[in-house]
Amino acid sequence: MPIIEMHLLEGRSVEKKRKAVAAITAALVESLEVKADTVRILITEHPVEHFAVAGVTVGQRNEVTCP
Repeated sequence: MPIIEMHLLEGRSVEKKRKAVAAITAALVESLEVKADTVRILITEHPVEHFAVAGVTVGQRNEVTCP
């Protein structure tokens, strides 16, 4: 039973997450030769202030790049 854990920054639509889940499931069915009903996918969303690179949160970076 494949278990996939995805960490995403919050803000993506339900439609995009559903599309990603379907694509990942299809890829695992093909590549690992498993049944779709055995694939488990966990999505954890993180606020932009809870993820940082080089001491700067994504929220801070967005403030600078999106006036």
